[in-house]
Amino acid sequence: MSILINENTRLIVQGITGHEGSFHAHQMLTYGTNIVAGVTPGKGGEWVLDGKVPVFDSVKTAVDVSGANTSVIFVPARFAADAIYEAIDANVELIVCITEGIPVKEMTQITQILKGSRSRLIGPNSPGIISPPYTKVGIIPSTITQPGSVGVVSRSGTLTYEVVYALKQAGIGTSTCVGIGGDAIVGSRFVDVLSHFEGDPQTDMVVMIGEIGGQDEEIAANFIGTNLSKPVIGFIAGQAAPPDKRMGHAGAIIESGVGTAEAKIAALKDAGVKVASYPEEIPGLIENLRAIH
Repeated sequence: MSILINENTRLIVQGITGHEGSFHAHQMLTYGTNIVAGVTPGKGGEWVLDGKVPVFDSVKTAVDVSGANTSVIFVPARFAADAIYEAIDANVELIVCITEGIPVKEMTQITQILKGSRSRLIGPNSPGIISPPYTKVGIIPSTITQPGSVGVVSRSGTLTYEVVYALKQAGIGTSTCVGIGGDAIVGSRFVDVLSHFEGDPQTDMVVMIGEIGGQDEEIAANFIGTNLSKPVIGFIAGQAAPPDKRMGHAGAIIESGVGTAEAKIAALKDAGVKVASYPEEIPGLIENLRAIH
């Protein structure tokens, strides 16, 4: 078992003929992901990845022909919102948007449309999802993971890589790793992913990687305290960041004292979460919790 993606995932790559889309599609295919189609307007009828994957002009046609249920988006920011709309219109169940820089106004409109659709969006500005050992959707390097029972959900792509690799180095595997994206407005929040982990029999523990800015971690802490039965280990990036200054991600800005690292850490601890002081501490906390449980 895993969450969101598995051996039944049938993937479309939107922007498959571009440099980024082509490179990462090859990486995903090599890992074992079932890529059934690519989409690039104007290039329908071509075949890519050594003739293994057909290209279509539209997502709807690709879905109708291939039976795809998942899409990953590698298109420039100015086209990314339209790419998301197209996937929603085609009733794609899971949409993963790697693109960063989509305007907040467009993302606000997209989140409203998602509420009345059959689609779930991960991202934008997401590294994607990986469920070792055979399925990944996005750009998370396959070499830093191994199969296991620890679920990982993160706002930071770089910290995702660092933590997952630290787990592997300690002999700890992951069930699924989900990067929800670091923008101010994203399609899925911590709570959405945590609820999936709660229902996943393969996941016995969760690592949640947050950062300063917004209140998503505080909302997640409330959910953990009242709805999650599995142990959670947390880490909040940006503890040394100066106030009222954006650090890295579009969502990582503290305004009027809201979204500070101190507030997030306090909320998580109140919910019973073990909070690491630095990423390399996480494997040890996992081993300690396993010894207790």
